[in-house]
Amino acid sequence: MQQLATDRQREFAAALLDATLATPPGLIGPDGELSSKRFSVYRNNVVLGLIEALRANFPATCRIVGDEFFRAMARAYAVSEPPTSPMLFDYGAGFADFVAVFDPAVSLSYLPDVIRIERAWVEAYHARDAVALEPVALAAIPNDRVAELRFSLHPSLRVVRSLFPAVTIWRMNITDGVPRSVDVDSDGEDAVVVRPGAEVEVRLIPPGGAEFITALASGQSLTEATRRAMTEFALFDLSTNLAMLVQAGAFIGYGFAQGESYGKTEAR
Repeated sequence: MQQLATDRQREFAAALLDATLATPPGLIGPDGELSSKRFSVYRNNVVLGLIEALRANFPATCRIVGDEFFRAMARAYAVSEPPTSPMLFDYGAGFADFVAVFDPAVSLSYLPDVIRIERAWVEAYHARDAVALEPVALAAIPNDRVAELRFSLHPSLRVVRSLFPAVTIWRMNITDGVPRSVDVDSDGEDAVVVRPGAEVEVRLIPPGGAEFITALASGQSLTEATRRAMTEFALFDLSTNLAMLVQAGAFIGYGFAQGESYGKTEAR
């Protein structure tokens, strides 16, 4: 009986997102007959709900491609990748990868990375709260121990890397953005996304910065992370990158060895 119920649920879920499938058996209307019309209305409402969830999660993407194109793209995604959670604010984890191979959008080569920035924004917004490390906390660190520093990163922090000017394009297409001409074949832009307080911040990372942050996140010391960044960009500027991260609220604590932690690390 349990297997039968599971099979019925799968059949019902599949039919909800695929209009080519017949109405599942057992759906009887008030007249005692199979209620295909009522199921079609319900199916349409479910798909529209998923489209609207994606539209809410990726507003800049919608603005770039236009509402009609976005709805068609979102409908195709909803059919191929239905949600796995009842929390629709989290829907769209695989949207960027889907769009990257969605034939009508292939010419917009930068679009998946804009979507990744928007996805990082959503994840940062819903991430666990934590108190960001104040700049003054670092002033007390002895100079002879700075090289050993290891940072604890804010739980909301995300890094998005792009071969395109994705940050610029994203900024142009947010609510208060101002559209302008952009050379999509110009240098790539990496972003750090973090929510140290109530607002999510998206900042452009200086050259080598993405590699630097990734190294810090893996537990490497300041010296080790700097060396790693310099393998990608020989002129990596430690002071500029470190100042940007502190100002952005990217750190919640620090230490001098694995497992050793100082500074403010408590959650709000």
